[in-house]
Amino acid sequence: MKDTLVRPSYRSLRSAALMAACVALAACGAREPAEPPPRPAPTVEIQPDAHAVAWTAPGVIAAPESTPVSFRQAGLIVRRHAGLGEAVRAGQVLAELDPAPWHQNLASAQARYEAARVVRDVAERQWRRDRAQGSEGLIAQAQAEQTRGQWAQARAEFEQASQALAHARDQMAYTRLMAGHDGVIVAEQAAAGQNVAAGQPVYTLAWGDGLEVVVDLPERRVAGIEPGQAAEVEPVARPDVRLTARVREIARAADPASLGFRVKLRLDAPDPALRLGMTATVRFHAPAVAEARYTLPATVLFHQGDRPAVWVLDAQGALTLRAVEVAAYGTDTVTLAAGIAPGQIVLAQGVHTVSEGQRVEAVPYQPRAAAPGGDGR
Repeated sequence: MKDTLVRPSYRSLRSAALMAACVALAACGAREPAEPPPRPAPTVEIQPDAHAVAWTAPGVIAAPESTPVSFRQAGLIVRRHAGLGEAVRAGQVLAELDPAPWHQNLASAQARYEAARVVRDVAERQWRRDRAQGSEGLIAQAQAEQTRGQWAQARAEFEQASQALAHARDQMAYTRLMAGHDGVIVAEQAAAGQNVAAGQPVYTLAWGDGLEVVVDLPERRVAGIEPGQAAEVEPVARPDVRLTARVREIARAADPASLGFRVKLRLDAPDPALRLGMTATVRFHAPAVAEARYTLPATVLFHQGDRPAVWVLDAQGALTLRAVEVAAYGTDTVTLAAGIAPGQIVLAQGVHTVSEGQRVEAVPYQPRAAAPGGDGR
């Protein structure tokens, strides 16, 4: 019996092909998609600060005290005896008013005084005579009492004339403006030939022992300053000189114009070459602390709700968010006090573009370079 060759039909071949395709698709679906490689990310290694944080502020050399000097009465300035920057002594005449009007007042007061003195002396002698005659019964007692009243009135008028004369003499003396302290003229507010009112400043006198440095600090800086705190002063005119100073006074309110808080520092040993009004750079050092501090680029900081945090890389490069404690904020840095440890690696940039558990490839952080000056040729 011959073997019969059975040819598969078209329908059976189509079914087998469909089945093979389904098996192949199922095999492909069972394979997971390949994980993308970790992306490069700038990172920094945590290292404790070697020194206390320091920052600087511009200052001006000044005297401990500065007061306006003015006439006690109005008048015309006829001459000045001191100028800007001049050293003066206590009691030295600085300027004079026209004395003519006060000469007239003084002469009039002197005449009234002399007349009142004569009247007082005559009335006193008359009363003494009437008192003696009255005790002997030679005149009526009422006449003696009347004479006594006239003497009392004459004595009162003499006292008034005496006080008026003293006032006229004072007014005459007030035509000369004198320095109340040894010091230096640091400002001129009136000139010869000018009419000034009583109390209107003519000069500003800087005085006091030693020298100080005056700085205006913003509120974020003044909060960390305490009386007695030490600082370094570098005069602009003497870049080779470093002077020590201590905080003497801190303003309780901000200046309305600059919104800064005025701080006065006393120089421990002033340089003889320093002059009032010279500028200087004042370097403040933060108080020493027992705990370590870590100063990092400000871009490392992330916020987890209301709390600051940083992204820390583990050994596999996966990111974990850690809450931290901020000790100070700088212009482009942040100083951390807790929440991290030396040797840890933290994300330095792109903190808002990553997520918990994401893996990254650590690359060294490169600070942004300052724009070069000039035209680049």
